[in-house]
Amino acid sequence: MSETQSTLQLILDSGEKIFSDHCDKKLLDQAEAGVFAENLWQQIVANGFNQLGASGSGTTAEEMYAFIMQCGRFAVPLPIAETLLVNSWLEPGEGLYSVGVVSNGQIIDVPWGRKADKVVGIQSGSTVVFVVDQPALVEQRVNLAGEPRDTVVLPDDARTVDVGLDPFAQLALTRSNLMAGALQTLLDLGITFAMERTQFGRTISKFQAIQHALAVVASEVAAARRAADAGVDGLHGERFLPEVAASKARIGEAVTVAAEQIHQIHGAMGFTHEHRLHHFSRRAWAWRDEFGNEFHWQKMLGNHLAALGADNLWSFIATRG
Repeated sequence: MSETQSTLQLILDSGEKIFSDHCDKKLLDQAEAGVFAENLWQQIVANGFNQLGASGSGTTAEEMYAFIMQCGRFAVPLPIAETLLVNSWLEPGEGLYSVGVVSNGQIIDVPWGRKADKVVGIQSGSTVVFVVDQPALVEQRVNLAGEPRDTVVLPDDARTVDVGLDPFAQLALTRSNLMAGALQTLLDLGITFAMERTQFGRTISKFQAIQHALAVVASEVAAARRAADAGVDGLHGERFLPEVAASKARIGEAVTVAAEQIHQIHGAMGFTHEHRLHHFSRRAWAWRDEFGNEFHWQKMLGNHLAALGADNLWSFIATRG
């Protein structure tokens, strides 16, 4: 195992230990009720995970996105992806940071804006971000999964920073990785339920229809994982935007298929609040629509391919970015 692989494995193993100890259904229910997971956040800070990918941290962007995927696998109810990106764009700090979209003099859809020490506003198609060091809350809102998506004031004197690589696409890539992680848990939950649930004297995992459904989900999970990795691989190349477009669109499609199949496997149980399945399916659905849904990115990718011309299409498809 190389040093890079060893470091990544250490990060993932340590993260899994923390999330396994803290991210239970009770915590997720409390987060949806507006309770900030303070103890979990302090564990993340104490272990330096809020600095992954930042300059001087000794870690890479690839390790940061792998950690974000793990956050999706445990449905971590914190703006980890946003904090990590802000620390990679600006001078790294110890605070809780978040990111939203600039709209009509405000920054909207800010994860945990009510608790953030700093908020960054982004605009699609621009590499310049607006930094608000002391955000003023306008409205508390939530997304489909009950995750806080607040609105804060964008002051006239907000400082601007050019982050170089399209921040909207970077946020889209975080959602790709979060969804890929959540899809893995959906599959795990489906397999566990099928092996435990009995019907007509045997577990439902013995039924061909259930086996087929799980096989479909497994293929979607594998495709999503590869699409997320391909998006990350494009970070340092000229094809970053097309790679993100393909990643976000493909994983969005995977979410649609996988969540439907897993809910069908669970039957009525899967639709109850008492079961933990909804914490992952609703997050996957919510993340699918954030920072451009699959239709947004399919259109972007289609326009890009059309502009290349027929003579260059195959070489683009067959060549790595």
